[in-house]
Amino acid sequence: MKKILVVDDEQEIRRLLKEYMEMEGYLVYTAKNGMEAMEGLKHQPDLIILDINMPDMDGYVVCGKIRDYVDCPILFLTARMEEQDRVKGFKAGGDDYIVKPFSMDEMLARVEAHLRREERKQKSSNVYIKGDLTIDFSGHQVLVAGNDAGLTKTEFSIVELLITHSGQVFEKEQIYERVRGFDGEADAAIIAEHIRRIRRKIDGETKHIETVWGVGYKWIG
Repeated sequence: MKKILVVDDEQEIRRLLKEYMEMEGYLVYTAKNGMEAMEGLKHQPDLIILDINMPDMDGYVVCGKIRDYVDCPILFLTARMEEQDRVKGFKAGGDDYIVKPFSMDEMLARVEAHLRREERKQKSSNVYIKGDLTIDFSGHQVLVAGNDAGLTKTEFSIVELLITHSGQVFEKEQIYERVRGFDGEADAAIIAEHIRRIRRKIDGETKHIETVWGVGYKWIG
């Protein structure tokens, strides 16, 4: 049974979504604010429906915090749909938007589409082994000499991108856009810092990520 976390400060919306999704066979948890949303991550949801306009901590901030712990699809609920709102949401780590008022049929269709995509990703995953480095793509885990390297979600996504395109050089901006899932203005400094941390965690005698000066990075295994 797939698990959904619904985060909205309006009780009626939480109730409607919970009742409807449970009738469709989902296990639904609810939260009325950002703090409860973070607590709800203990249920390991397969998908999160997240309201943007909440009083204590808006959805963008909550999304950014959630992305440090989970990589499941996040669907924003919003009463507006301006371009700058979409940009801000995608940069925060969101995957899709549902505009209020919404139809339950549309909501269900979007939820099912994102869950199907996640299942396809998991089925196509495999394991990479090179020396003492083991990467389990389906389990989202990196081991060095049998020990968990402790990569964050973003760090793992960068490794996954580079290793699945081994030898191909990616500019910092490209990595940012591919990992965050949004084709827009990127922050190269953030990627440089992530690369530094990844190297510290997985590099020993073997160097896995090569810097192509003035261009970007590539996986050399």
